[in-house]
Amino acid sequence: QVQLVESGGGLVQAGGSLRLSCAASRFTFDRYRMSWYRQAPGKERELVALITNNGRTTNYADSVKGRFTISRDNAKNMVYLQMNSLNPEDTAVYYCKGDPSAGWGVTYWGQGTQVTVSS
Repeated sequence: QVQLVESGGGLVQAGGSLRLSCAASRFTFDRYRMSWYRQAPGKERELVALITNNGRTTNYADSVKGRFTISRDNAKNMVYLQMNSLNPEDTAVYYCKGDPSAGWGVTYWGQGTQVTVSS
């Protein structure tokens, strides 16, 4: 069974940092573009950051540019989200997502990890 398991969420004060991790298993990780999404209470799920299958290209939502960094380790089937200078507006459940780079195939989602930033 394919799994994406997020970890690293928690409660942090404004201005602090967290590093989220997503462990992937049972699919060909290096053929997947990986993304982090988040969903705040009462809001739609939004794309935070993505990274191509080879890690050469990244993209970020304007709201997190310069503060968040996405990375991956294909040898370990891991994707990370380093989050710095957190503010209360970053409070959300963060999800890991995998999309096949070929443009067809199955998309996978993790269960999410809660990030809460206190003011």
